[in-house]
Amino acid sequence: MVGVPEPHTGWTFITNHARVLAAIADNPNVRIRDIAARCRLTERAVQRIISDLEQDGYLSHTRDGRTNTYRIEPDKVLRHPAEAGLSVASLLSLLVQDETERVSNPVTQ
Repeated sequence: MVGVPEPHTGWTFITNHARVLAAIADNPNVRIRDIAARCRLTERAVQRIISDLEQDGYLSHTRDGRTNTYRIEPDKVLRHPAEAGLSVASLLSLLVQDETERVSNPVTQ
């Protein structure tokens, strides 16, 4: 069982909402537990983020037994005025590509 992730201090470039959306884009059948581990969040935080994204129409899900299958709305426009006109698909094209490269070529600190 995965414990509570290590806390992160300081600021980051990418929001938790974007991280969760990228994890779902990478695997539409991903479990909340796995999203939490990947994004270094609690499962409850991931549930709140998914709820936010669903309420605003960026995400929906269907349930098949115990499995959720998520559907991202790629044409939905980002919320902040500074990103006016940019779609979810544009954001994810950067994040998912970078995540794929990061996993295959991990950076050592």
